[in-house]
Amino acid sequence: MIWTDLQLVEQFGAHLDDKAKEETVRDLLIRKLLRIRVKKGGIRYLKLNRAQREYSQSCSKRNIVLKARQVGITTYIAARSFIETITRPGTLTVQVAHNDESAQAIFNIVHRFWEKLPNSRVQRGALVKSRSNVRQIVFPRLDSEYRVETADDNAGRGMTIHNLHCSEVSRWPRGAEDTLASLRAAVVPDGEIALESTPSGAAGLFYEEWNKAEEQGYTRHFYPWWYEPSYKEDVSKKPVGELTDEEKELVAHHGLTHEQIAWRRTRLRIMKKQAAQEYAEDPVSCFLASGECVFDLESIEKAAAQAGPATESQDNGRCLIWLPPQERKQYIIGVDSAGGGTDGDYACAQVIDRASALQCGELHGHFPPLELARRLVKLGRRFGSALIAVERNNHGYGVLAHLKDLEYENLFTQGGQDGWLTSVVSRPTMIENLAAMLIEEPRLFHSERLLAEMKTFVRYPDGHAEAAEGAHDDCVMAMAIAMAVRREDSGKVARRRVVELASVDMG
Repeated sequence: MIWTDLQLVEQFGAHLDDKAKEETVRDLLIRKLLRIRVKKGGIRYLKLNRAQREYSQSCSKRNIVLKARQVGITTYIAARSFIETITRPGTLTVQVAHNDESAQAIFNIVHRFWEKLPNSRVQRGALVKSRSNVRQIVFPRLDSEYRVETADDNAGRGMTIHNLHCSEVSRWPRGAEDTLASLRAAVVPDGEIALESTPSGAAGLFYEEWNKAEEQGYTRHFYPWWYEPSYKEDVSKKPVGELTDEEKELVAHHGLTHEQIAWRRTRLRIMKKQAAQEYAEDPVSCFLASGECVFDLESIEKAAAQAGPATESQDNGRCLIWLPPQERKQYIIGVDSAGGGTDGDYACAQVIDRASALQCGELHGHFPPLELARRLVKLGRRFGSALIAVERNNHGYGVLAHLKDLEYENLFTQGGQDGWLTSVVSRPTMIENLAAMLIEEPRLFHSERLLAEMKTFVRYPDGHAEAAEGAHDDCVMAMAIAMAVRREDSGKVARRRVVELASVDMG
């Protein structure tokens, strides 16, 4: 086939999604024209595997792909877009990777598509390129272009994109939300978008996009590790033996062979918990397995199963009440404050029963210090002049000053100062105390926001614990403060009681 005639190119481009026997024209061209480097070495034509075939059959204009490692989706989406770029004049395709190394790897795949086309005259005809640098290929006779970029602040700026492929979205750097918003805005109404990634924790941009895919009109695609045919081991010398119940279920539901079970056992032995993330088996556990969660996931699920709906919801859900205040009961309000900007952290207040530690209410939103103080006064007085414990770090000083000006009568003090101090010493103790209470009494917690944050509160290799990348921990910290104050206040009451009893004995 000699592609020197631009009209011939356009004829193909107009029929890419038409069926040619059992496959589309697009897939026929991919199979006949595009070559890839195989894992074992060498170059061969791209023959679609199971994941690639299923994606071809079910993809729409808006797609999100959750996948195990190396099932071939990145290569296939690149191939789809490349065929369109070289057969439909005026097409701009943009692929966005999470870092420079991955961007270069993707560009190498795409450049190989062009370089290894079966007839060398094509590169001198319609598909002559004017530039191939900085991960960019321009086809001047077609007025088409293929670009591979990284997920930084400038990705997609000033472009009109026809095909957008966002790769490993879960690993995009800070500012990913703004980057994706900018890229989406650049896509023409009839353009194609694919968001693709392996999982990286039950939080962050990709996790959120996966969960709201349906409401945003995106088609979900999930490809587990057994879609890759090379993931198997020879069992002729070492049979797998008796299968576990979990393995029997995989065999029964997905038709796994003993060779695949042997491979799976090796991955679990080597990678342990990380295997469930890198080699996903279902679209739920692969997210939860990512990272080392500080809070016990089973206890979080128990709490969620037992939690009832809020009896009151005020201000569009910013204030939720599960257990209204009762006379003669005392309450503690733990407060994690913030600056109040809509792009920053949230402020949160957790109301607990002093005696039982039951979560009674939650205040959550982007509140500047004065507004937060006013809301705390209203909430505190409703709960019988509850003891309000504001974290005095950072913005907390301003909130405490406003509470003083508003003449709130019951502020927690520590070391002669108003407010709770979260330090490198107190913070680990606070978190561990909350984690222990969750395990002992999961029924204490009702808030979906709080429980969701607990799932994404992880421990990093250096030992420190905080919200995973892209997640929040305002609800967690506010509850940790409330529980820590309850514990400290109970200790003070016990010490006072000992002193009182000693005084009586001496008398």
